[in-house]
Amino acid sequence: MKFLYAVPVLASLALLTPALAKDWKNVTITLEGAYAPWNLTNPDGSLGGFEPALAKVLCESMKVQCTLVASPWDGMIPALNAGQFDVIMDALAITEERKQTIDFSIPYAASPAAFATSKDGPLANIAGTGSTIMMNEGQKDVAEIKQLRDVLAGKTIGIMAATAYATFIYDNFGDIATIREYKSGPDRDIDLSTGRIDVGFDDAVYFTSAFDAAKGSLVFTGPTIAGPIWGEGWALGLRKSDSDLRDMFTKAIQSTLDDGTVKKLSLEYLKTDVTPAAVN
Repeated sequence: MKFLYAVPVLASLALLTPALAKDWKNVTITLEGAYAPWNLTNPDGSLGGFEPALAKVLCESMKVQCTLVASPWDGMIPALNAGQFDVIMDALAITEERKQTIDFSIPYAASPAAFATSKDGPLANIAGTGSTIMMNEGQKDVAEIKQLRDVLAGKTIGIMAATAYATFIYDNFGDIATIREYKSGPDRDIDLSTGRIDVGFDDAVYFTSAFDAAKGSLVFTGPTIAGPIWGEGWALGLRKSDSDLRDMFTKAIQSTLDDGTVKKLSLEYLKTDVTPAAVN
């Protein structure tokens, strides 16, 4: 079965239409193409990384022809519901808020989140660096978070807009720090490297790759935050009307979890095991 990769040009989205007659012989999947190593844009314009590799396996298992396109993160859900593509696959966390507007497959991955800062900055190696906090959704009065509030009071925290991480930062630090939103991780990381913001908060796997791109100028700081606070994990986002496609992907994902394909691909592309059971 042929697996297609489309050049990540926003203008191409206007040409996309949902699969006809719901036979699902053709499926269009969108990714950001700028969230390495989960997904990235190769020099030739094709999309690479862990999620495109996994998408290839899933589509081959389902015997459907899949086309990957890149689109802006902050507009993915409205564009999905407008029929510009069929599936979102972009480290999309299952949240109760998102469940109001879209449907989800079962999770194919899970990953903790972390703070990052300049290696030579004043916030490098703050209290809790190297440790992990396991948190539940809505959990309050966490001692380590209270310590972080003291450290980050008056500082500027950079986050990607419309993410579960943004909600966490606003809920826990919005009253004591300046929160700056970005449309992409790399844009935020440039400001982090140049000192225009004090810390960033994002997926820990993403930051590991970003540190390489920053040539060692960025480091983790403070505790890593993991557990049910990030929901069930990362899953495919689909329209609520497409329950048949959801079920097809869920069956394929379960198979890749059972046979170790997710673990194999995550170790290859992410250098860590992100299968949901391994992380949570």
